[in-house]
Amino acid sequence: MKNLFLGLSLIVGLSASAQLYRVKKDAASIHFFSKASMEDIEATNKTPNGVLKAETGDVQFAVTMTQFKFKSGLMEEHFNENYVESAKFPQAIFKGKISEKIDYTKDGENKVTVTGKMTLHGVTKDATMEGTLTKKGTELILNSGFKIKIADYDIKVPSLVAQKIAEIVDVTVNCTMEPFEKK
Repeated sequence: MKNLFLGLSLIVGLSASAQLYRVKKDAASIHFFSKASMEDIEATNKTPNGVLKAETGDVQFAVTMTQFKFKSGLMEEHFNENYVESAKFPQAIFKGKISEKIDYTKDGENKVTVTGKMTLHGVTKDATMEGTLTKKGTELILNSGFKIKIADYDIKVPSLVAQKIAEIVDVTVNCTMEPFEKK
C-alpha cells in the first residue's frame, strides 16, 4: 500500500510538473528592429527567461537589457547608458495570460493572444500581443511579433539623434519551452 501511494504521488507530481514550461536554454531570442530615416538599429537577446503555466495560461518573461547584442559596440553602449538606462532598469518584464484555451495534450499550432502588463524602463503598461504557440512533442514553440512605442516607456531620444531612432520599434520573440523539472 505504501509503495502504491508513493508511485501514485510520483505520477501525480510528474504530471503536475509537466504543466509548467520554461524557456529552453539556447533556444530563444528576442530581436528588435528600429527603422529610421538615417540608420537602422537592431539587436538580439538570446538569454530571455520565461515560464508558462499550461493549466491557467499564465506567462511571465524577464529579459536582461545588457544582453541585447548590436552590430556596433557604440550602439550597445548608447542603448544601455542613454536610452534604457540598464544600470537603473536592468530588466524588461512581461506578465500576462493566454486568452485562448489550448489543449496541451495535442501537437499542433495555435493562434494565441496574450494580454498583460509590460514593464520597461521602469514604466508598466498594458500590453496585448498576438502570435502562435505550437505544441511539438514535449516542447512548446512560441512566436510573436509586436510593436513598442518608446515614448510610452519614457525613453527619451535627444533631438540631435532623433532621425537615427524610430519612434516605434518592432519586436520579435521566438522561443522553445520545455517542461520544467525539479532537480
